[in-house]
Amino acid sequence: MRVTKADIASLVAEKGLTKKQAMEAVEATLEAIKRTLKKGEKIQLVGFGSFQVKAKRARKGRNPQTGEEIVISARKVLKFKPGKALQQAVNVSR
Repeated sequence: MRVTKADIASLVAEKGLTKKQAMEAVEATLEAIKRTLKKGEKIQLVGFGSFQVKAKRARKGRNPQTGEEIVISARKVLKFKPGKALQQAVNVSR
């Protein structure tokens, strides 16, 4: 099963907002996270986890089909580290 933005907005709406207000809140939150990461800043959500953009250097790789050596270009990757509370919640036995 997967959860969509609409599903999250519905859960938020159960807390007393209209569905439209809840969707706007979810959209605004995600947009703020996206903008912050785009600037290269770290986001830390206590009890949930942290997001951080890391730079990866260019490196040599190999095409597994032909064995030919190739250059993998430098890029930025998104790292997520779950918080302790989230990690514990996921690992609770049912």
